[in-house]
Amino acid sequence: MLTLHYSPTDASMTPHMVLEELGVPFELALVDRARHAQRSPEYLKLNPNGKIPVLVDDGLVLYETAAIALHLADTHPAAGLAPPLGTPERGTFYKWLFWLANTLHAELVLYFYPERWADTPEGAAQVKAHAQARIVGMVDQLEAQVQASGGPWFLGARYTILDPYVLMLARWTRAMPRPARAVPGLLPYLQRVHARPAVQRVYAREGMEQPF
Repeated sequence: MLTLHYSPTDASMTPHMVLEELGVPFELALVDRARHAQRSPEYLKLNPNGKIPVLVDDGLVLYETAAIALHLADTHPAAGLAPPLGTPERGTFYKWLFWLANTLHAELVLYFYPERWADTPEGAAQVKAHAQARIVGMVDQLEAQVQASGGPWFLGARYTILDPYVLMLARWTRAMPRPARAVPGLLPYLQRVHARPAVQRVYAREGMEQPF
């Protein structure tokens, strides 16, 4: 049995959507951030970084959003949530998966937790402002890729694990002065991803407001 340790609206949202898309049996284990459960001794045995999510697949324990989503795609190849190995499309898929994880996702963490990189409120405000400016450019890159792919999905005709990852990160920009949903070239794409039944089930199960 697959078990996803999650917190509503957290980075576990992407693997949660992937699991729903796959339609395989899985369990959810709530990590109560209000009680700092991610720092509990029990949870730290699963992820010593104290971050969410964690996926337990029989004896295998995985953390990092991108790693979990890729593992699910590769262990359920019939679902076609990643291009075939060894193809040019797979290379492009890797590029964007790691860009989402290491560039946009990481920049959003800077934006939301600037105090981790500064010693004063003024310093934290600077970190946040610079992160926000960089995120604007990164959202433009998302728009350019959607336009170049021809749609309907991020890589083109194939729906992959990149699509729920993009939706999650785009959702995190919702309170910014220029959220992703305000970008004309992105909005129809984000609406298509959001409309998928698997995504709707996650929104309902995690108690999230509808964004569109």
